[in-house]
Amino acid sequence: MSLLGTLEGHDVRRLPPALTGQRWHAVHTLPMKEDHAQFHLENQFFSTFVPRRPRTVRHARKTKTIAAPYFPRYLFVALDLSTDPWRKVNGTFGVSRLVMRGDEPQPVPKGVVETLVALTDSQGFLKLDDKLRIGGSVRLMAGPFADQLAILDHLDDTGRVSVLLEILGRRVRVDTTAGNLLPLS
Repeated sequence: MSLLGTLEGHDVRRLPPALTGQRWHAVHTLPMKEDHAQFHLENQFFSTFVPRRPRTVRHARKTKTIAAPYFPRYLFVALDLSTDPWRKVNGTFGVSRLVMRGDEPQPVPKGVVETLVALTDSQGFLKLDDKLRIGGSVRLMAGPFADQLAILDHLDDTGRVSVLLEILGRRVRVDTTAGNLLPLS
């Protein structure tokens, strides 16, 4: 039975990227327009994902918790460059541009967005701290060593962590916060 036969009755544009040959791509949005861009991209039948974190906002002696983007000004869109009209993404309200490599959109490394989706709870927030284990592999997501692979060396109750990076043939300890790490194992 063909894959298409197993997908009968489903809107193929709404299926997870792994089932349709699509890859995740990063979209740079206008300032504070992640929700706006996501709404308009989904109206064009693109699959999107915006990782979120809880953020406390204080204004006029009132506090409230909002769902803030984990990566401000970025969201992810699933595209099959051979079949999807990916150039429409750049003309979408709220979008600044697709992250490009030359003349084509740069795909996000396989497994990164899929891991983020898997670590999202029922409220839509990323729960990365629960998956961090001493000795486990992690990817740094922010700072001067962003996108580097490391090993988690120390984790305390306040969210401070130490990781070991392989730099010039030796392990170097780097301190950061747990929110800057993406667990890989």
